[in-house]
Amino acid sequence: MKYNSDLHHRHSIRLQNYDYANTGAYFVTMCCQNRVNYFGEIENEKMILNEYGDIAHNEWKKLLKSM
Repeated sequence: MKYNSDLHHRHSIRLQNYDYANTGAYFVTMCCQNRVNYFGEIENEKMILNEYGDIAHNEWKKLLKSM
């Protein structure tokens, strides 16, 4: 489904005139179906990964090494 601002009522949090193609550090937020915590839990403001979270984290690190 194409984004429709009238339907979704969202606004962009991207910085205007910033080239996101540049090298830099970025946050990635994933919202899973029904907001189930598939990858672990947050305790005392720290992410505690479960088995699936460990797998996702290790795969992410592999991607970074391949760049």
